[in-house]
Amino acid sequence: MISKEMLELLFRPASIQRWNDHIRPHTGFSELDKQAHKMVFAYVLAKTEENDRGAAIDWQYLIEGGIFEFLQRSILTDLKPDVFHRLMDEKSNELNTWVIDQINTSVASIKGDFLAKMNRYFFSPDYAKFEKRILRAAHYLATNWEFAIIDRMNAGFFGLEQTRQNIANEVEEFYDLAGVQKFVLGKKSRNFMDLVGQLRFQQRWAQSPRVPETSVLGHMLIVAMLLYLFSLEIGAGGKRIYNNFFTGLFHDLPEVLTRDIVSPVKRSVAGLEELIKTIEQEQFGEKILPLLPRAWQQEIRYFLEDEFQSKARVDGKTLICPSEILSEKYFSDEFDPLDGAMVRAADQLAAYIEASMSVDYGIKAPDMLKGKEMIYAKYASAKICGIDFKAYFDYWQL
Repeated sequence: MISKEMLELLFRPASIQRWNDHIRPHTGFSELDKQAHKMVFAYVLAKTEENDRGAAIDWQYLIEGGIFEFLQRSILTDLKPDVFHRLMDEKSNELNTWVIDQINTSVASIKGDFLAKMNRYFFSPDYAKFEKRILRAAHYLATNWEFAIIDRMNAGFFGLEQTRQNIANEVEEFYDLAGVQKFVLGKKSRNFMDLVGQLRFQQRWAQSPRVPETSVLGHMLIVAMLLYLFSLEIGAGGKRIYNNFFTGLFHDLPEVLTRDIVSPVKRSVAGLEELIKTIEQEQFGEKILPLLPRAWQQEIRYFLEDEFQSKARVDGKTLICPSEILSEKYFSDEFDPLDGAMVRAADQLAAYIEASMSVDYGIKAPDMLKGKEMIYAKYASAKICGIDFKAYFDYWQL
C-alpha cells in the first residue's frame, strides 16, 4: 500500500514558488505547476519523435523519469538554475544519494521495483538515455514559457538579458528534436502549450481560501502520478499504465475553455452537469483538437471522452466495462485498456487530500469542510481491482 508520506510528498512542490526573486504572477508559478507543464511538453515532444521520425520511445521510462525528477526537485527545492546545474555537474551522485535517502521510507512500499528503477535512473548514464533527453528538453521549454512572462514583467532588471540568453542557449541544444523545432518555429503546438499553460492560473477550490493553493494543471499531474502508483499496485501492463497516466494528465484539459466549475454549482440544477459536459466536448473539438496533429487526435479523444469509464478497444470499437473485467479479459496491450473508474477515484482522492491538507494547516473554510465530507461519503467506499480506496481516504480522517 502506498504510504501517506508518499501522497503528501506529491503535494510538496505546490509550496515551492519559482522565480521568487522576480516580479511574477501570484499564482501559476509553483514548482508543481512547472512540473505539470513539463510533462505535457514531454508528451508532445515524445509523440512528435514517435510519429514524425519513427523513434522508439519507452513511455514507461518517460513517465517514471518525470516522476523521479519531480521527487528530486521536491527535495532540493527551488535552487536557482545556475546553482542547481553547477551542483549537479560536480556533485550529482552525492546529491541524488541524499535525495533518495530522504524519501526512502516514503517510497519503499511502492511496487514495480520503483526504488531500484529510481536508483538506475539517477546513477546509470545509459539508462533511459533518450527519454532523459526528452524530459530535459521539456524542462527547458517549460522554463522558457515561464520566462516569457517574467521577461515582460521585469523589463530593465539587472541580469535579465543574461537569463534570457542562457535559456535560449539551453533550448537551442535540443533543436535536433522535431518537437522542439515545431514549438520554436510553428504556431499550432505553441498555441496548444499556451492553452495548457493557462491552467496554471486556474485555481482549485476557487471559492475557498486554502493552503497550499493548487492549480488545475498541478492537480492534473497529481492525479496522473496517483494513477501511475495505483497502476503499479494492480500489476498493470505498459499500455494500461500509459493510458491511465496520460488520461490523468489531460483529464481536466477542457476546463481551459469553461474554467473550473465547482461541483455544487454543476449539481445545483438537474441536467446542468450534463450540459456543461456537452459544452466542454463541443468547444474541445472546435478549439483544442485542431491544434494537435491528426495522428494524435483519436488518442486524445480516447483519453477524454467518457474519461471516468473503464474501457478497452475490442474489434476496433471502444468497449465500456468495469475495471475488474478489464483486469480479467482485456488487460493486455492489444486491447488498449484504460481504468476510467480509477481515474475518477484518483481525481476525488486528490481533491480530498487538497481539502484535508488545508484543514490540517488550520484553514477550515465552510465550503471546504462540506466538500471534504461530501467527497468522503460518495467516493471513499470505492474498491477497484483490489484497491480499497477507503484506506487512503482514512489517512486524513481524524
